[in-house]
Amino acid sequence: MERLQGIVDRITFQNAETGYTVARLQAEGHRGDPVTVVGEVLSLNPGESVVLEGEWMTHKQYGRQFKISSYQMVYPSSVEGMRRYLGSGLIKGVGPVTAKRIVSHFGQETLQVIEQEPDRLTEVEGLGAKRARLIVKAWEAQREIHNVMLFLQSHGVGTGFAVKIWKRYGQEAVSMIQENPYRLATEVWGIGFQTADEIAQKMGIETFSEKRICAGIQHVLNEAADKNGNVYLPREALIEMCIETLEVPGEKVGPCLDGLVQDETVILEEDRVYIPPLFYSEKGTATRCYQLSQVQRIELGDIPREIAAIEARTGVQFAPLQKQALQKVLSHNLLVLTGGPGTGKTTTIKGLIALLEARKKRILLAAPTGRAAKRMSEATGYEAKTIHRLLKYSPQEHAFEKNFENQLEVDVLIVDEVSMVDVVLMNSLLRAVPISASVILVGDTDQLPSVGPGNVLRDIIASGEVETVMLNEIFRQAQESRIVMNAHAINAGEFPDVRNVRDSDFFFLEVGEPEQVAKTVCGLCASRLPRTYGLDPIDDIQVLSPMYRGETGAFNLNRVLQDTLNPNGQEMIRGGMQLRVGDKVMQVRNNYDKDVFNGDIGRIVEMDLDEQVMTVAFQDRVAGYEFSELDELVLAYTITVHKSQGSEYKAVILPLTTQHYMMLQRNLLYTAITRARDLVVIVGTKQALGMAVKNNQVAKRHTSLAERIRLGVEDPGALRIQEVLF
Repeated sequence: MERLQGIVDRITFQNAETGYTVARLQAEGHRGDPVTVVGEVLSLNPGESVVLEGEWMTHKQYGRQFKISSYQMVYPSSVEGMRRYLGSGLIKGVGPVTAKRIVSHFGQETLQVIEQEPDRLTEVEGLGAKRARLIVKAWEAQREIHNVMLFLQSHGVGTGFAVKIWKRYGQEAVSMIQENPYRLATEVWGIGFQTADEIAQKMGIETFSEKRICAGIQHVLNEAADKNGNVYLPREALIEMCIETLEVPGEKVGPCLDGLVQDETVILEEDRVYIPPLFYSEKGTATRCYQLSQVQRIELGDIPREIAAIEARTGVQFAPLQKQALQKVLSHNLLVLTGGPGTGKTTTIKGLIALLEARKKRILLAAPTGRAAKRMSEATGYEAKTIHRLLKYSPQEHAFEKNFENQLEVDVLIVDEVSMVDVVLMNSLLRAVPISASVILVGDTDQLPSVGPGNVLRDIIASGEVETVMLNEIFRQAQESRIVMNAHAINAGEFPDVRNVRDSDFFFLEVGEPEQVAKTVCGLCASRLPRTYGLDPIDDIQVLSPMYRGETGAFNLNRVLQDTLNPNGQEMIRGGMQLRVGDKVMQVRNNYDKDVFNGDIGRIVEMDLDEQVMTVAFQDRVAGYEFSELDELVLAYTITVHKSQGSEYKAVILPLTTQHYMMLQRNLLYTAITRARDLVVIVGTKQALGMAVKNNQVAKRHTSLAERIRLGVEDPGALRIQEVLF
């Protein structure tokens, strides 16, 4: 075993899931260029001084490397090391410029001064007493974090996660982890079960221990919800998945599962196993849907005459199914309006608003995302809010202010893009709606289901208990759009029209090799589309990829497009991700404190390396991110099709290769194409396009919402049919 000590120069690559890192190290005793070090170290940052143990090896492609088996952080001993360490962003208030000034002034005594004579910091030019106090305070906090970090590093956790753990638990971090390391997986964003399990096993928790298996069962249920959209798992399927994931025998899993059921950590209903929030959300959604569907309205007035008056005033001639929807909204408390592109959903919503306004009804419009709400507002001329803002989430209470006890003041609520809404959010929304109000759910069931658990829109329709109007006539104006016509062809399992016609809004570029596909996509964004159509390469064009990995996946295309479209912005590297001022980024988790949500897209407008804060401008707000929070952001020059739901872009570029064969599905292709307003360009092969069109096998989600709606609610008193004048 050899020993290597030095300063981390830069991070070349880092896998956040496995911790595998490739870094360059200015190693003591090695003159010239930095040496390459590789290994699973979870987190390193430029400027950190480390002692590595491992062995030298020669990679056939990349040459001589030092393979890390263990590592330890140390304070730097050289002046240059201190400058890099202080300026690395680890100490809030000290960036590269301030670090250089401090180290230039104090030299080898720098760390001693900060720790023992902090008042002397004011000797440094530009550092006042207030700034010096903030630096000392940050240093002391960093030292406390360092103590936690030393404990965590001995169990395989690096700097980035240590800061998060410190923020979550403070001084009690070590004792909390020693008591139950598996809580990290559910309580600290970014630390998954795999990392928590590695820590636990290094702490001596055995593979077959009850604590590990119980944590593993909850992990499998959460993964099934988060990654596959399942509301529950069948008991036997859950046990089989636990056997495979945890590598333990089935006879060990069953008793642990029974114990979790006994203490209500999970809920078992018949053979279905739920985590409690999903059980109660599905049950609550079903109950409210049933209750709303049972309300009988007494219609007043001459509705056909009112519709005719709207047609005369607006110049719009409603089709028979659209008129049917207008009439049914007055006689049903819960109505679903569904249909594909070009079938008149937006025109119908505008007609509904006109009809309801004429009757002096209080109307609210909502959509799941900021982009969808903005699109709804622009299309209708009526204010639309995101569901989260409509329900007024309170960060202090970690709950919505609008709820069953404090309901919305509304007569009619219209919700668009409902295919995106998961069962948890739908439950919160419906609970906040008075039983006397009418709810209109609008969406396209042929799009991808929600990212979150459930398949709400499909299940509500499948229940057969909720009045549904399905628009299926493509209007003449929409027939002129090849985007619309090809979307419907794809939905019907037909190969789309890929002839490239001048002045068309749909193009197909036949490109075979994935590397060439990536280059073509890059050229389209950087020059061809902006030059031909006057589009902004970042704001107006969105590249959508079926998956993350591969040369034409989101990860690689983001890197290539970042270097092409934004090569020179002020930059930083954090956790292996390079971010620059001007970059297009996307939020990947709901952050109620910042009022930004999963899927929101913005631009980085400022980086403060001293204060360790990055500022991102989103559509209608600006949010600040401490550097330890940057794993909530990813580059968004390219996003996955799943993440594009509910959004609309002027132009969509879709790379489509057989590299994506696992994700080539009809509803994914349909969703991608229908995200474009003015232009679609598919780059790839006809073989890949054909595979997607033919593959109509949608992964089945485990849900029981449709069944619950059919069965009604358990409390007979709640089933009294009410009569409401409308």
